[in-house]
Amino acid sequence: MSSANLLGPAETLLPEEPGVEDALALAVGYDIDEALQAAVTEFPSSSLAWATLADRAWSRGEVVASYAYARVGYHRGLDALRKAGWRGAGPVPWSHVPNRGVLLSLYMLRRAAEGIGETAEVVRLTEFLDGADPAAAPAIESGAR
Repeated sequence: MSSANLLGPAETLLPEEPGVEDALALAVGYDIDEALQAAVTEFPSSSLAWATLADRAWSRGEVVASYAYARVGYHRGLDALRKAGWRGAGPVPWSHVPNRGVLLSLYMLRRAAEGIGETAEVVRLTEFLDGADPAAAPAIESGAR
């Protein structure tokens, strides 16, 4: 018997982003803000780079900047998902490491939307994140990256 999902869309699995992880790793031991800005400049289509920048802004109490960075990561993630065959619904598993940038961007955007009182957007993003992978938010909250 096949293990294929016959009832819904197939999982969307994004390709790896060579170099992004290395660029983000430079944030350790160096000027964090400078390294993160360099990462998004070098890899502007990387939702992981934008989500990381959003998280840094959030950690500094910069809620509006976090929202803006996460919004860019979210849109870059939607572009990547569509390019990979996603049609607006279906699983985007957290367990597939290249998907994590998109899921992190969704999470960061939801968190920042809550921070600025965008209640309707929080609901929409929660549904999107849970529909993509219900394990994603708990994994992010537990510190998994």
